[in-house]
Amino acid sequence: MSGHVLFVPSTNLMGRGCLAEVGPFIKDIGKKKALVVTDKFLMKSGIADRVISVLKEAEIDYVVYDDVKPNPSTSTVYTGVDIYKENQCELLVSIGGGSPQDTAKAIGLYITNGGDIRDYEGVNKTKNKSVPIVAINTTAGTSSEFTINYVITDEERSVKMVMVDKNSLVTISVNDPELMIGKPADLTAATGMDALTHAIEAIVTPGAYTVTDAMALSAVEIIFNYLPRAVKDGHDIEAREQMAYVMFLGGVAFNNAGLGFVHAMAHQLGGMYDLPHGVCNAMLLPIVEQENAKRNPVKFRAIAKAIGIEVADKTDEQCADAVIEAIKGLSKEVGIPSVLSELGVNEVNLDKLAENALLDACAPGNPFQPTKEEVIEMFKEII
Repeated sequence: MSGHVLFVPSTNLMGRGCLAEVGPFIKDIGKKKALVVTDKFLMKSGIADRVISVLKEAEIDYVVYDDVKPNPSTSTVYTGVDIYKENQCELLVSIGGGSPQDTAKAIGLYITNGGDIRDYEGVNKTKNKSVPIVAINTTAGTSSEFTINYVITDEERSVKMVMVDKNSLVTISVNDPELMIGKPADLTAATGMDALTHAIEAIVTPGAYTVTDAMALSAVEIIFNYLPRAVKDGHDIEAREQMAYVMFLGGVAFNNAGLGFVHAMAHQLGGMYDLPHGVCNAMLLPIVEQENAKRNPVKFRAIAKAIGIEVADKTDEQCADAVIEAIKGLSKEVGIPSVLSELGVNEVNLDKLAENALLDACAPGNPFQPTKEEVIEMFKEII
């Protein structure tokens, strides 16, 4: 196929206070009862209550499933499916970062497709569209609310299953930076570096094209300008709002261009050692891009320009080196660990990590396909 398809939710609310405006859009879906998918923290902190009050105002009945944990598993999904069916729900409202969003997408597809959730691993494995999903995002990074990707851990294999499925696209996305105010610095840093990884991988992948490049390069520029501010002051509403816009830009970019080996490797660390996805991406990003730059340095000139590096007197290779140093500098500035031992992981199964990374759904999007030995060498850099 020589043309391009741009997958994006049909309705997207963004900017300060937009949560208050979503009620009529939910009403327009024409469904009466929602399963609210979220986690215990968001219920306790009162953020979920703000969404629930919008549902009440829109006269939508609801039941809450708040048992989603980071790196959601197949059992998390099946429990949600049971609650949805028992309560005769008709739509899903997800509140949170990537974990509640991914869980809701998996529940939504399972309701309309059935079978075994593990059979959904890979690209476009389902026949039917998900039930309607209203995705209300509370962190600035994963972009799960915009994309056709979701990730569920198969507990039996300790593998993060990557599902890329156009049937999982949500109906309405909501990114209100007021819901992101006061989030902890480490979460802000991790999700922000996740967003940077999305943008950079979307630029270097062979699947990139003019539209995705424009979005991803804009995301890179905003992240370098505003992520340190959002980490430093959790109540900086301007920085929070800019990071919320980044998610749309980077999310739509990678949703349509693809990802690469940073994600392929990070998924394995998350699946086997239950580590935060954004932190794994941030640690691996300069290592993988260093290898990508050896094969395709030309893409790094545009990234360097977006970061604000003077490129006129530099070769493509020098631009790539400057980009990799800038990524390392940003990671350090926002407090990302540089080795796994800082996360309490002192021994890893390099063989299994590398094997699973090569099978990951994001792997084919990388500018080159490394050997198993090369993947092991890259993993060794963060041990």
